[in-house]
Amino acid sequence: MNISSKDLNLLFAFKVLFEERNLSNAAKRMALSQPALSHKLNKLRNEFDDQLFVRAARGLTITPLAEQIAPQVLQAIQSIEGLYHQLESQNFLLNEDTVHLYTTDFIEQLLLPSLLARIEMKAPKLKLVCHNTLGKLPKKELETGECDIAIAGFYHGLSDSYYQQKLKEESFVVLANSDTSKIKDHLDLEGFLACRHIITTLSGDLDGIVDKELRELNLSRKVVAGVSSFLAPPLIVKDTNCIVVCLESIARMSALNYERLSIYKCPIKLPKVNISQTWHARTHQDPMRKWLRREIHDIMFQH
Repeated sequence: MNISSKDLNLLFAFKVLFEERNLSNAAKRMALSQPALSHKLNKLRNEFDDQLFVRAARGLTITPLAEQIAPQVLQAIQSIEGLYHQLESQNFLLNEDTVHLYTTDFIEQLLLPSLLARIEMKAPKLKLVCHNTLGKLPKKELETGECDIAIAGFYHGLSDSYYQQKLKEESFVVLANSDTSKIKDHLDLEGFLACRHIITTLSGDLDGIVDKELRELNLSRKVVAGVSSFLAPPLIVKDTNCIVVCLESIARMSALNYERLSIYKCPIKLPKVNISQTWHARTHQDPMRKWLRREIHDIMFQH
């Protein structure tokens, strides 16, 4: 076999088609027209003497041969990309780039002031775009490159294609208006259950970790509202007789800003939360993203 006679660009087309499973999306990602990508797909089929990708009701389905060769093709592309990353200028921090973070409003407030200051000093042409996680790991976005780093405390059971680094461990506390009538000097379980509760729900589910723990005790609480933010509940609590179970960092930031808020020990035992940053193997060796992950870890470690 003469490797010089092979069109290695076809392997990149294979990679994108395999990841997208949709001709239109793959063409958009490669900045090609659909007819141009269809032409490449036909060349791939001739090269491997197999259909590889077949139209289905929704997008494309892959043949057994495509499934078999995919790991080798993806590894080959990753190796080539890694080579060129090594050959790039050591001044990668001066390059124009955009990094997409999927996280929560709480992490944005905690992280961005320090992170943006470091970016201004060291990587002035780098832009950040933050997206809401909506309470789940953005797997598709990580796999396709739409998400570079996901930061939250609820990513578990990841496959070998993902990397994860612990940033911060958080405990739960109760935040309440100091004038709440059902709370006196301290918050006991009876007072906790008598209060009206606000919760953060990124999925719309009002049954949270607190409720699961209470059920173990054959108890329940009164949840009166669920909001799609981690930072909004303290603002609601300060002007109402409601309380919220939240992460200690959120409670402390809020209590510093609003004198009417008080922090109480949670009267039920709740597991601690490990806030982690997660990324996909496709960006593991990218120098800009490696640098940014180090900066994120350093900032979060200091909080």
